[in-house]
Amino acid sequence: MSVIQLVLPDFLLIAMGWVLYNKLKYSGEFFQYAEKLVYFILFPALLFRSIIQTPLSPSTAWQLLQAVLALLAFGLAAMWLARPALKPDARSLASVAQCGYRFNTYIGLSLAAAMAGAQGQTVMAVLVGLSVPFVNVAAVYGLARQQPGSSLIREIVRNPLIVATVLALAGNFLHVSLPEVVDVTLARLGACAIAIGLICVGATLSLEGGRGSGKLMGWVVAVRLLAMPLAALAIGWLLELSLLERQMLLLFGSLPTASSTYVLASRMGGNGPLVAVTMSASTVLAIVTIPFWLTLSPVT
Repeated sequence: MSVIQLVLPDFLLIAMGWVLYNKLKYSGEFFQYAEKLVYFILFPALLFRSIIQTPLSPSTAWQLLQAVLALLAFGLAAMWLARPALKPDARSLASVAQCGYRFNTYIGLSLAAAMAGAQGQTVMAVLVGLSVPFVNVAAVYGLARQQPGSSLIREIVRNPLIVATVLALAGNFLHVSLPEVVDVTLARLGACAIAIGLICVGATLSLEGGRGSGKLMGWVVAVRLLAMPLAALAIGWLLELSLLERQMLLLFGSLPTASSTYVLASRMGGNGPLVAVTMSASTVLAIVTIPFWLTLSPVT
């Protein structure tokens, strides 16, 4: 199967979401509730089940954690270098900086399964699970500093992805086995997460809200789609990850930013319209950049 064939189904689902909202006039309220369903129930179920069922040796977990932390540290540093380089508005930078290092998990898990089956999706789930606490802390911290009264601890503790990840990792290390009825229920919930999530991504695409911030948007998109994949290639090689782990890390690094960046920015008083258009630009351009990076995927 060609790289284009791998990525096309995901982007067709994203396009479907755009058509449903913009052409068939499905209400914004419909998609808001669908996004909440995915964010608070379906995706945590998928994440929890994938991680708790993945045999993690201490050495493997440590290597993947090192890779994730190195890649995220690179993304954070690259984004905050925009402050001295571009001197943007502080609120806009705090809002849009997360777009440079956060990632679209729906696309990542779907493409991982298409590339390498259940084993690839499992590695991607571990990468996602390990990174979720760090990217959410970084994003919430940046926005909380710009919004008086925001509580970093409160935002972190009630984040469903962080809760699911922490519980799943604890269960994994304690060798907890899920009862069959719970496992089947979580599997069925998780099976809905990716398709509905991708459709919701399409509904949030917007080309309005970026006026006067072209340089900052360009910086963010370049970091997300060009610099992060290059860093992922280098980190995978330096840490001597296995072939599958290097492939998944490259895919992880090449993902566009998450649609939840807009939700978080809007909820915490950030520049929501700027985040929406930046997220949209990275998603649309990823149609070209992801196939390019996957052609460079390690083969030995």
